Amino acid sequence: MISVAEARAALLDLVSTLEVEYVPLAEAAGRVLAEPVSATRDQPPFDASAMDGYAVNATEVELHAMFKVVGEAAAGHGFSGKLGAGQAVRIFTGAPVPEGASFVVIQEDVDRKGSLITIKDDPGSNPNIRARGRDFAVGQTIAAPRRLRPTDIALLAAMNIASVPVYRRPVVALMSTGDELVMPGDTPGPDQIIVSNTFGLKAMLEAEGAEVRLLPIARDTEASLRMAFSLTEDADLVVTIGGASVGDHDLVAGVAESLGLERAFYKVAMRPGKPLMAGKFGSRAMIGLPGNPVSAMVCGRVFVTPMVRAMQGLVQTAEGVHRAPLGIEMEANGPRQHYMRAYWQDDALVPFDSQDSSLLSVLAQAEVLIIRPPHAPAAKAGDLVDYLTL
Repeated sequence: MISVAEARAALLDLVSTLEVEYVPLAEAAGRVLAEPVSATRDQPPFDASAMDGYAVNATEVELHAMFKVVGEAAAGHGFSGKLGAGQAVRIFTGAPVPEGASFVVIQEDVDRKGSLITIKDDPGSNPNIRARGRDFAVGQTIAAPRRLRPTDIALLAAMNIASVPVYRRPVVALMSTGDELVMPGDTPGPDQIIVSNTFGLKAMLEAEGAEVRLLPIARDTEASLRMAFSLTEDADLVVTIGGASVGDHDLVAGVAESLGLERAFYKVAMRPGKPLMAGKFGSRAMIGLPGNPVSAMVCGRVFVTPMVRAMQGLVQTAEGVHRAPLGIEMEANGPRQHYMRAYWQDDALVPFDSQDSSLLSVLAQAEVLIIRPPHAPAAKAGDLVDYLTL
């Protein structure tokens, strides 16, 4: 068996960053920006009013000063003239500040009669003007790589970026194996169960930006497995679930190797998830996950999501590990790294009593995975432990 760190490094060596493509801005949310993008304009593109009021020359602003209103400026409709002494322009939020104006007196501080205004209250010292380029200027850059959030999309739009360079979505083929499995909604036989891992992993990997394809369930025959593998030729990553151990009905490894798989490793010193297999078919990476529901999902979180991120240029040097205090005492750990389902209680982490790898209900309630290194000593309440978010 190899360590979790060794397995993770080997898996990342199996994949490479995918090619860059341009997508319309409206389709870029959640994608990974592949190249730096620079603003093509200033924001705001002119000195803009921050308030509704009257634009005047700042040197003339004082209590009881009077001005003649000579025009109006609204958002999208600026005032084309130039202000002279004693003149004001009615202005609204977002409108360009007219030439000759350098202060906006808010409308609440003004008394207006016809075309004349008088400053009736202390106007203060804030000019109420947003300077040109205050938000960003031409050439300001959004760094890459980064997963584009809704706020990034808004910024790119304001920068007048209509098409965005992003990494292609990794195509992941998910294959569940086993005679005992049927799809949700089907009627299981007396010895069958509903396939669940495929759907959980699909949701997990799509949240990381992958394009996930669900393959038909492969039965425990070489012919069925060969047929399933034939459907993965255009995938970047093939993920099999179940059948990768050494039992009489565990045929995945043998069939995969007969089809050209170059195995990278088999078995990892972790729980849940020991029977983990990985390798490569030509340009396609493959990882064989254990069939127990929790094992498959934990291995997906620990190993598969980093592979999907790496293919999108988001190479990580760590698992995204955090630290927090324990809420209870824990016994010493054994020789395998243990990922324990846990929950928050009073700002501390408490592992669930049962860590059985078949209990999806416990995984669904868990908020984090406590990471117990191999041979970790007993821990007391308050001791710091590493954890992964779920």
